[in-house]
Amino acid sequence: MIKVLLVDDQNLVRQGVQALLELADDIEVIGEARSGQEAVKMIPEIKPDVVLLDMRMPGMSGLDVLHELAKTQQLPPTIILTTFDDEELILAGVKAGAKGYLLKDVPLEELVEGIKQVAAGKTIVRPQITEKILDSVEGLKNEFMSLERPDPLTNRETEILRLMAGGYSNKEIANSIFVAEGTVKNHVSNILSKLGVRDRTRAVLKALELGLI
Repeated sequence: MIKVLLVDDQNLVRQGVQALLELADDIEVIGEARSGQEAVKMIPEIKPDVVLLDMRMPGMSGLDVLHELAKTQQLPPTIILTTFDDEELILAGVKAGAKGYLLKDVPLEELVEGIKQVAAGKTIVRPQITEKILDSVEGLKNEFMSLERPDPLTNRETEILRLMAGGYSNKEIANSIFVAEGTVKNHVSNILSKLGVRDRTRAVLKALELGLI
């Protein structure tokens, strides 16, 4: 059974999400927080497997919650809940430690699958979001000498490349996929070598150009 905590200042949203999740056999909502302050207090006490977190709350925002819990290493796997595609806020949340995002009107099947993926240590970051944010460095694409296919990436390298696209550090990637940080560094070096680039940003850009993520 996956234990979930809902964090949202709107009663109707919390009630709606809980009603949906009650239809899933292997997910249990063990608590609700109506504010960021309440979430920061509750999460270390009840230790949910997954947190569904609203980003726009008065007082202490969802981003503040992520930073506060990450600072004390008490941040559980967290999914950002949003009513619209706000790429900059989503990316800031992912960089702060969230494992991805879902829209509040997402179908039950997608909500349940997202919770299961995050509970299993995976992420639900959409490459399209990163692509929009990285438009500001469009000029970097012109530095690629060609768009020839690189040596094939392994499944693990592709997984790590997706996490890199989500703004994760080597340490965060290591924690997410349960390997040593040194192992991640080796995979990142292999990815850069295979893609023929010299840094992580160019690796993500080239991967997007080639449709690898």
